[in-house]
Amino acid sequence: MHQSCGDVAELRGRWVPSSAGGWLRPVHAHVPCLDGGFFVITFTEAQLVAWISPILWPFLRVLAVFTVAPVFSMRAIPMRVKVGLAFLVALCAQAVLTNQPVISVNGREALGAVVQQVVVGLTIGFAVRLVFSAVELAGELIGLQMGLNFASFFDPASNAQVSAVARFFGNMATLLFVVINGHLMVLMAVVKSFDSFPADGNFLQALGQMRLHELGASLFSSALWIALPMIALLTFVNLTLGIISRVAPQMNVYAVGFPVTLTVGLVGIAATLPMLEQPVLALMQQVMDLFEVQR
Repeated sequence: MHQSCGDVAELRGRWVPSSAGGWLRPVHAHVPCLDGGFFVITFTEAQLVAWISPILWPFLRVLAVFTVAPVFSMRAIPMRVKVGLAFLVALCAQAVLTNQPVISVNGREALGAVVQQVVVGLTIGFAVRLVFSAVELAGELIGLQMGLNFASFFDPASNAQVSAVARFFGNMATLLFVVINGHLMVLMAVVKSFDSFPADGNFLQALGQMRLHELGASLFSSALWIALPMIALLTFVNLTLGIISRVAPQMNVYAVGFPVTLTVGLVGIAATLPMLEQPVLALMQQVMDLFEVQR
């Protein structure tokens, strides 16, 4: 609201009545007048909250997703880039995030809203991380059958010891994630999550509605589904080597068995790798269904 230059001395420092009840102290911005004086543009606390609240809560939720979600949480991406990208996503999402509740940033509700945004954002990123964990677990199972689980090394991305086959499957899942626009699906899930879980501070209710435990339970079945063709193939090779060792005891099965299982395993991975797309898409769609997102 604009005031004339003569009203500055009367308005400055005064408390004005609020439309929601109570009194608010205006925030003054001094703008030069044409006659050399100043007039004041006044912003009340309610106006500032109405401008900040719609973008603050999506910003916190998107930033929490970038902390955990694959690709976005890579250490190669600087933190400043993540913060800037989270703010850009929150700003662009304002066109579809309508009728969001306005929460005061200095009230008791603000603490619950902050916790809710962080919890929901971390949950979305963790749900996507489970898809990659299922693929890497399938690689661990295949490496165990091939005898390559001893070829493990420290992975700085996950801060854990992983086998070479599991790391290979994890890299393939990352490439497939980008090819199928999984990063865009994650951003869409964050925006759609405000329809199912608005910023109201009820983070425990949001966790109960997402049923994340059901997604975690399907991790092992999905990993076994991905690794099942290779497990069947390598089991058949081991049975064949066992029969040969009984027929020809003079043959050293340990010297012959490892190169055979390794060669058959590499050929089997090359043959079954194109079939990795279907289970990854099914798992991603299961994650997106938690937030009512369709590809």
